[in-house]
Amino acid sequence: MNAAIRAVTRLAYSKSLHVFGFERGWEGLMNDALRTLMPRSVGGIIQLGGTILHTSRSLEFRTPAGIKKAADTLSSEKIDGLIVVGGNGSFEGALALSRETDTLIIGVPASIDNDIYGTEETIGFDTALNTAVNEIDKIRDTAISHERVFIVEVMGRARGFLAVAVGLTVGAEIILVPEVKVDIRKIVARLEENNAKGKRSGIIVAAEGIGDTRKLGEQIEKEAGIEVRLSVLGYAQRGGSPTGRSRLLANLFADKAVELLMKGDGNRIVGLNKGKIASIGLKESCEREKPLSLDLLKLATVLSS
Repeated sequence: MNAAIRAVTRLAYSKSLHVFGFERGWEGLMNDALRTLMPRSVGGIIQLGGTILHTSRSLEFRTPAGIKKAADTLSSEKIDGLIVVGGNGSFEGALALSRETDTLIIGVPASIDNDIYGTEETIGFDTALNTAVNEIDKIRDTAISHERVFIVEVMGRARGFLAVAVGLTVGAEIILVPEVKVDIRKIVARLEENNAKGKRSGIIVAAEGIGDTRKLGEQIEKEAGIEVRLSVLGYAQRGGSPTGRSRLLANLFADKAVELLMKGDGNRIVGLNKGKIASIGLKESCEREKPLSLDLLKLATVLSS
């Protein structure tokens, strides 16, 4: 997000626009917590994880009264364009706000879940992917040495984009996602098949949304008679210095966002479509669900056999 803040600020100033940042997201917008952003004030942040503006969840913003307060701030501060850097929740809030204001709103997709409709990839996804891969590579060493199966839980409460990408890139024997119901019989059969081939260890990458991974591990131990350990990667996936890929997308998305504002084109999100930077309507992005390719799960099964 910092890379996007930096890029938006400097690109906007290059076009003689004034830039302000609202601290703590929607909460800051409702309370008019405004910070002036200048090209120099965003120096030295491209390599930092998180956001210098901070962020927070706001229950008040989900109410009509909260939306009205935010719209009033935009009006009183004479804000012509609002760039929202975030995920599905942020964009849903932006859509609700767009109905109460004439301010042009542009969404810049930043989410480790990579589940936003309208873009093939989000800012931060590659960073989270590489963080998980680095950790699981280390876990694989332990799994092989001790001849154990490890369940590694990655983030993804509702969608499995991160789990699939992680599973493929670490060579996981099994990948579990919320989109596919967990079948303990198939898991045990797969592990027994691997054991018959001489594979005494294994990695199961599971999205957090599949259910209680600790109980799953206990069930596998009971059914398959093998040692299973659980490792939850947790919030480490949300932090750390962004990868070059994430920084590149932040710059490209910011450039498109500022371009749209300069054209007077609002209520859209920018994104990556067939390798090109494009945009679609904010409403369409919020109302449609990005499909997960289940063919990737089949590919992972073949590659890990």
